[in-house]
Amino acid sequence: MAISRRIARPLLSSAFLATGVQVLKDPGPAGEGLRAWADRVVPAARAKGIPLPQDPAVLARAAAAVQIGAAGALALGKAPRLSAALLAASLAPTALAANPLDSSADPATRQRNIAETAKNASLLGGVLLASVDTEGRPGLAWRARRATRDAKRQAAHLAKEARLEARLAAKSLT
Repeated sequence: MAISRRIARPLLSSAFLATGVQVLKDPGPAGEGLRAWADRVVPAARAKGIPLPQDPAVLARAAAAVQIGAAGALALGKAPRLSAALLAASLAPTALAANPLDSSADPATRQRNIAETAKNASLLGGVLLASVDTEGRPGLAWRARRATRDAKRQAAHLAKEARLEARLAAKSLT
């Protein structure tokens, strides 16, 4: 693993670890931020058979637990692409719900919300990049194309050998 990944992954994970631990200790502020989101999303999810708790504090703690687990795995380099994808999936709803950019808030609150939203957007960009990082190895699409090309080449080679053997067999019969 490149030294840049050994440094960048724990640094990227640190924000999720710190926030997750803070929310587990006191889900109040995060739960309140999720209340509007939970009021819209939870009934729709329950109608589709997805059992989600209605209490925003429980949702906040669940999201924090996912973030802590995924951030720890990302920091250690264990399943980094999956970990980063989980962080992105857990960050998106909480980032959108936690800091509304409404114009009715006082200027100081609005400025703080803008800064927090920009930070969350930056973190989302970082984990999205980490989720597609193949560490210099070919991706699945490239490997599939390569395997297809190699299989076609091998099939053509075997067909050529079979034709040659058929010709030799025909000659030996005559």
